[in-house]
Amino acid sequence: MVRSLLDVDDLTATELDTVLDRAAELKAHGDGQPLEDQTLGMIFEKPSTRTRISFETGMTQLGGHAIFLGPDDIHLGHGEPIKDTARAVSRYVDFIMARVFDHADVVELAEYATVPVINGLTDDAHPCQTLADLLTIRERFGGFDDVSVAWVGDGNNVCQSFVVGAAMADLDLTVATPEGYGIADNVRKRAAALGTEPETTHDPEAAVADADVIYTDVWVSMGQEDQREQKLADFEGFQVDDSLVGDKTVMHCLPAHRGEEITDDVLESDNAIVWDQAENRMHAQNGLLTWLAEQE
Repeated sequence: MVRSLLDVDDLTATELDTVLDRAAELKAHGDGQPLEDQTLGMIFEKPSTRTRISFETGMTQLGGHAIFLGPDDIHLGHGEPIKDTARAVSRYVDFIMARVFDHADVVELAEYATVPVINGLTDDAHPCQTLADLLTIRERFGGFDDVSVAWVGDGNNVCQSFVVGAAMADLDLTVATPEGYGIADNVRKRAAALGTEPETTHDPEAAVADADVIYTDVWVSMGQEDQREQKLADFEGFQVDDSLVGDKTVMHCLPAHRGEEITDDVLESDNAIVWDQAENRMHAQNGLLTWLAEQE
């Protein structure tokens, strides 16, 4: 059976540990070229700096090759059904990574592909970011025991995957969002089924009071530009600034809108580990790719 990663709980808790262990090992020592002569097809409906560079460089490090397939290069859902694209591309490549808007599209890709499909981001989930986040927290604190994280901001796709990943890692998590911007009920239920449902609040100061880590993301995600003015008003009081941070560690998946969800001073401070997160996208994905290659 072909294994794919559409969200982080497509892995078991044990498999998650294995992928993170593999990522840490590859980061520390490398592992030759375990994916020599293998190819990753990278489908992009949404542009990205970190996703493209981390996957493409990672495949090179692993001895393989990556092909960028932008919206002008293929007919994903436009002129050709997604299921046909999935079956045809599977005949050429060993893995497919898709960064798309509609989560249903990546689900359909995985249904019809005969190679592993990796969700590089959809409007509902961003599991590769969660793998990098967990790897970064583990590095920073030596594990997950007694680590408390506060998410401050929008209950968006990054937040929702992190909620699930935090439950799998048994991380203590509080999510602070404005009213109407919380995590979806099905995400809360998945986290609860995995063992750890997050606390939720509309008060950022209460959320971070006992936290070791504050995590935030943009308030206006790609494709939501028409909601910008409304969101800026709704998120007043949720900015991660010096007064909220104190001596706590700060995470952000990037790109950041400096001066909105996070101040420039905080992002440039020694509290921020955002560049470790960015680097760990590649290492976490390398761990995932090599693990997926062994599941066939």
